Amino acid sequence: MAYFTVSEDLLFYACPLPLSERKKLDAYLLLLEKSSAGKYLKQINFDSEPGRPKIDQCRLFAAVLYCFALGKASLREMETACFTDLRIIYLIGDVQPSAASFSRFVTSLIPNMPAIFATIMKRIFSECGKDMDTLYLDGSKFEANANKYKFVWKPTTLHLRLSEKVANLLKLMHLEEGLPNEGVIPAKTIMKKIEDAEKISSTLIGGGEKALLKMKSQLSQYLIKSIEYEEKKAICGESRNSYYKTDHDATAMCLKEDYYSGLGSQMHAAYNTQILVSNGFIVTYYVSQDRTDARTLAPTLDQFFQWYGIYPKRVCADAGYGSVNNYEYCEQKGIQAFIKYTAWNGEKTGRNPATYEYIDTQTIRCLGGRVGERIQCPEGYYSKADYAFFLVKSCAKCDFEGYCKRFLKSKSKRSRIFEIQPRWVQLKQQARDRLLSPEGIEIRVNRSCQVEGAFGVIKQNMDYKRFRRRSMGRVTVEFALTCLGMNIRKYLRFAMSGVLPFYWVAPESLKAETFKTPSAKRIKNRMEKKRKLQPNEIAKKGYRRKGKY
Repeated sequence: MAYFTVSEDLLFYACPLPLSERKKLDAYLLLLEKSSAGKYLKQINFDSEPGRPKIDQCRLFAAVLYCFALGKASLREMETACFTDLRIIYLIGDVQPSAASFSRFVTSLIPNMPAIFATIMKRIFSECGKDMDTLYLDGSKFEANANKYKFVWKPTTLHLRLSEKVANLLKLMHLEEGLPNEGVIPAKTIMKKIEDAEKISSTLIGGGEKALLKMKSQLSQYLIKSIEYEEKKAICGESRNSYYKTDHDATAMCLKEDYYSGLGSQMHAAYNTQILVSNGFIVTYYVSQDRTDARTLAPTLDQFFQWYGIYPKRVCADAGYGSVNNYEYCEQKGIQAFIKYTAWNGEKTGRNPATYEYIDTQTIRCLGGRVGERIQCPEGYYSKADYAFFLVKSCAKCDFEGYCKRFLKSKSKRSRIFEIQPRWVQLKQQARDRLLSPEGIEIRVNRSCQVEGAFGVIKQNMDYKRFRRRSMGRVTVEFALTCLGMNIRKYLRFAMSGVLPFYWVAPESLKAETFKTPSAKRIKNRMEKKRKLQPNEIAKKGYRRKGKY
């Protein structure tokens, strides 16, 4: 082999590897060789530590990736494995890199990791005889390696208050000319005003020279604070409101496993990770600072297109991705979106049904069966370009009146005005029809097995629940190696047995699913029962973890 050739030393004659393990490692090296990943690894400028022998990048990568596949993501575990694990010794040879060497090598993979990941996955799918027509998307937050008490919030409000103080002070100093009428006063402007203050005569200031010196000192303190606020806002950027001092790219997020309160309500330093899974293999990964999943669908699919040159035919995701932008994005790219929307579970089970059904541009039907007609924007409502208003009369004696008006301030009126976004309703109905079809049922079942199962393997089988490295680039390459390690585990299982995992296929006799008919009596009883609970009891009831509640 050109890149991933191994040689045996005397150790293997005294402590030979089992034949099954040797076959597995040979299949692993043959996969790396056929994938042409070596040409990208040879582009990496990696030098060994002074005084140590030069380490081949390809063999070092093979050892690092196999360590991740074994669940050894720690640098110290990799260093120890080079002395104690015969599988790693077989891959890397008679050299023992230090933890620092492993760290520098993993960091050097950052620019070439996407190309390496894509070329290996193309080879795996080629050997397995599978395609990437259907993708399953899901996300999970992993805790960052940052001090949990060193968080910084974006000082937007504090900066505005400081600007008000600066403006008031400059008015007293007769230097208000050129200040913005509203918003933040930049630090450069304050610095210029400090220079102008040196030219002011003390006779213009009430209090004389002493008062002027005090104002100059106060303005200098405001300048220092303004520079601090601008620096913090620059680190946060436009898309987030927090960061951590020990890892500026980490963002405060709520995690499911909350060891502060147990309710998942406290903030932790974390990164939001997304994976696209096809036939059980992770084909694309994406790491972001978004606190929710709604804005990550488009960048993840765009990254998939950059790596493989195509868009999938079908995408399935949970309700966290159901938004107008995501549905329209899939339409533009020619992708069938099997994506749930926010109220999917409540409508399907009948526990929280939709309060109306959109019939056409002029008519809707409410939950009680009454027809509503379109009207002009009523008094007290804001007119929006993409919204429509419908009036439903005769709400008296309707069994669903309490449920329908539960969020309205005035519940005494015998009519209700519905504010509807027609485009959003149409996209929801299209998604609902796809999800309830036999094909949609099959894809929904497989999404739960494949993409959620992939995260389960990473977190439980590989014991990977927290990032060990800091900064976005290093965290991304660490997560890429983790995903690739999981794929290697699955591929070697196929290479040894010749059998791919079986996923459920819908029978031909399967019929389309329908929503459960809502019961007004059950909804009313549940609303009365929920009204008696305290807010903390509702939170504990909705968050069950490890049988605690």
